[in-house]
Amino acid sequence: MKILTASLVLLTLSATGAIAQMNHNMDHSDMPMSAEQMEGAVHAKAVINSIGDGTANVSHDPIPEIGWPAMTMDMTVLENAQMMGEVTDGDEVTLMLVKGEDGMYAIGGIMPN
Repeated sequence: MKILTASLVLLTLSATGAIAQMNHNMDHSDMPMSAEQMEGAVHAKAVINSIGDGTANVSHDPIPEIGWPAMTMDMTVLENAQMMGEVTDGDEVTLMLVKGEDGMYAIGGIMPN
Protein backbone atom coordinates (compact mmCIF):
# COMPACT_ATOMS: atom_id res chain seq x y z
CA MET A 1 0.00 0.00 0.00
CA LYS A 2 2.85 2.38 0.87
CA ILE A 3 4.47 1.81 -2.53
CA LEU A 4 1.16 2.33 -4.32
CA THR A 5 0.50 5.58 -2.45
CA ALA A 6 4.02 6.85 -3.09
CA SER A 7 3.72 5.94 -6.76
CA LEU A 8 0.44 7.80 -7.11
CA VAL A 9 1.86 10.89 -5.40
CA LEU A 10 4.93 10.82 -7.64
CA LEU A 11 2.77 10.42 -10.73
CA THR A 12 0.57 13.34 -9.73
CA LEU A 13 3.52 15.62 -8.91
CA SER A 14 5.43 14.86 -12.08
CA ALA A 15 2.70 14.79 -14.73
CA THR A 16 4.58 17.30 -16.89
CA GLY A 17 7.75 15.27 -16.57
CA ALA A 18 5.91 12.10 -17.43
CA ILE A 19 4.61 13.65 -20.63
CA ALA A 20 8.10 14.81 -21.53
CA GLN A 21 9.40 11.36 -20.67
CA MET A 22 6.94 9.71 -23.05
CA ASN A 23 7.88 12.12 -25.82
CA HIS A 24 11.62 11.59 -25.35
CA ASN A 25 11.77 7.93 -24.29
CA MET A 26 13.84 8.50 -21.16
CA ASP A 27 14.06 5.08 -19.54
CA HIS A 28 14.70 5.29 -15.80
CA SER A 29 14.62 1.53 -15.26
CA ASP A 30 18.38 1.02 -15.55
CA MET A 31 19.39 4.00 -13.44
CA PRO A 32 21.21 2.91 -10.27
CA MET A 33 19.14 5.03 -7.85
CA SER A 34 17.43 4.12 -4.64
CA ALA A 35 13.64 3.96 -4.43
CA GLU A 36 13.74 7.09 -2.27
CA GLN A 37 15.67 9.01 -4.95
CA MET A 38 13.24 7.91 -7.67
CA GLU A 39 10.24 8.84 -5.49
CA GLY A 40 11.69 12.32 -4.98
CA ALA A 41 12.79 12.87 -8.61
CA VAL A 42 11.36 15.93 -10.35
CA HIS A 43 11.54 17.13 -13.94
CA ALA A 44 12.25 20.68 -15.08
CA LYS A 45 12.62 22.48 -18.39
CA ALA A 46 15.94 24.30 -18.65
CA VAL A 47 18.59 25.75 -20.93
CA ILE A 48 22.13 24.43 -20.64
CA ASN A 49 24.42 27.46 -20.34
CA SER A 50 27.57 25.36 -19.97
CA ILE A 51 28.37 21.78 -19.10
CA GLY A 52 31.63 20.33 -17.87
CA ASP A 53 33.02 17.50 -15.82
CA GLY A 54 30.52 16.86 -13.08
CA THR A 55 28.69 20.19 -13.25
CA ALA A 56 26.30 22.11 -15.46
CA ASN A 57 25.22 25.73 -15.35
CA VAL A 58 21.50 25.81 -16.18
CA SER A 59 18.69 28.35 -16.38
CA HIS A 60 15.56 26.47 -15.36
CA ASP A 61 11.85 27.23 -15.28
CA PRO A 62 10.09 27.32 -11.89
CA ILE A 63 9.95 23.92 -10.18
CA PRO A 64 6.86 24.10 -7.95
CA GLU A 65 7.28 20.52 -6.67
CA ILE A 66 10.34 21.61 -4.69
CA GLY A 67 9.51 25.31 -4.28
CA TRP A 68 12.19 26.67 -6.60
CA PRO A 69 11.57 29.81 -8.69
CA ALA A 70 13.06 30.15 -12.16
CA MET A 71 16.79 30.76 -11.78
CA THR A 72 20.25 30.25 -13.19
CA MET A 73 22.51 28.01 -11.14
CA ASP A 74 25.38 25.55 -11.13
CA MET A 75 24.25 21.99 -10.50
CA THR A 76 26.09 18.74 -9.92
CA VAL A 77 25.68 16.19 -12.70
CA LEU A 78 25.67 12.72 -11.17
CA GLU A 79 28.37 10.37 -12.40
CA ASN A 80 25.70 7.91 -13.60
CA ALA A 81 23.41 10.58 -15.12
CA GLN A 82 21.44 9.37 -18.13
CA MET A 83 22.21 11.53 -21.18
CA MET A 84 19.71 11.19 -24.01
CA GLY A 85 21.80 12.32 -26.97
CA GLU A 86 24.24 15.16 -27.48
CA VAL A 87 23.81 18.25 -25.30
CA THR A 88 25.69 21.46 -25.95
CA ASP A 89 25.64 25.01 -24.61
CA GLY A 90 22.37 26.79 -25.40
CA ASP A 91 20.30 23.60 -25.78
CA GLU A 92 16.78 23.48 -24.32
CA VAL A 93 16.44 20.33 -22.24
CA THR A 94 14.36 18.55 -19.64
CA LEU A 95 16.30 17.77 -16.47
CA MET A 96 15.55 14.93 -14.09
CA LEU A 97 16.62 16.12 -10.65
CA VAL A 98 17.18 13.66 -7.82
CA LYS A 99 17.56 14.47 -4.15
CA GLY A 100 20.72 13.17 -2.51
CA GLU A 101 21.20 11.99 1.03
CA ASP A 102 22.52 15.47 1.83
CA GLY A 103 19.13 16.96 0.82
CA MET A 104 20.60 18.65 -2.27
CA TYR A 105 19.24 18.09 -5.78
CA ALA A 106 21.54 16.96 -8.59
CA ILE A 107 21.02 16.19 -12.26
CA GLY A 108 20.25 12.50 -12.78
CA GLY A 109 19.24 12.80 -16.43
CA ILE A 110 19.22 15.24 -19.32
CA MET A 111 16.94 15.00 -22.37
CA PRO A 112 17.15 17.44 -25.30
CA ASN A 113 13.72 18.98 -26.03
